[in-house]
Amino acid sequence: MAWFRADLHLHSCLSPCGDLECSPSAIAATARERGLTMVALTDHNSALNCPAFSEACAHHGLSALFGMEATSREEVHLLCLFETVEQALEMGERLYEKLADVHNIPEKLGDQVYVDVEENILGEVEKHLIGAVDLSVDEIMALVLDRGGLFIPAHIDRTVNSMGSQLGFLPAGAYSAVEVTRSPCPIATYDYPRVCNSDAHFLPDIAARWFAFEADTPDFAGLQAALATGRLKLSIEQPTA
Repeated sequence: MAWFRADLHLHSCLSPCGDLECSPSAIAATARERGLTMVALTDHNSALNCPAFSEACAHHGLSALFGMEATSREEVHLLCLFETVEQALEMGERLYEKLADVHNIPEKLGDQVYVDVEENILGEVEKHLIGAVDLSVDEIMALVLDRGGLFIPAHIDRTVNSMGSQLGFLPAGAYSAVEVTRSPCPIATYDYPRVCNSDAHFLPDIAARWFAFEADTPDFAGLQAALATGRLKLSIEQPTA
């Protein structure tokens, strides 16, 4: 068994609030430099940069998860993480169908580009990705778990787009974990495993927060087992892993 550092909440140039310099390749290279072992790409309501992210992580020897930060009907942000690119893309298509038909205006709302591993632009997403999909928290959770993914309410202790801000508390659910940004967390987390991630939208912020998990191998199964048994350390609580 060994400890592995992870940052599972990262945004790329596909997120309109993200920096155009945050290509999948640049994210992977930076994550490797910062000593991370496992990373996940979680753009808003889309997984279109996950294919390039998979290639980039393989090149840099990183273990990768694939998914998105979904926004529920209640305007709660939710991390939806999958073992394969195909699972993430399929989930992304389902969310995009339920996203409001608001046309993105790049010069006003931000660029939404998806790229290949060499940073060539493959296309732009037409709908504005920052917005709620017409699915509840429970409906999104069911879609993720039915596909064998990990479902993690994001930054539950923030004052916007969180369980705390939108609902006032953390309701019971089949959560794989909950994401916190500070310790102690002002929202009761009960017995749910806790993780912390950077939520980086810019390269310098990658690994600003991270967590470590103990496993035989730094892969999806290893992480899943660590979450189930609580073999976790948070950078906001531990100086080193």
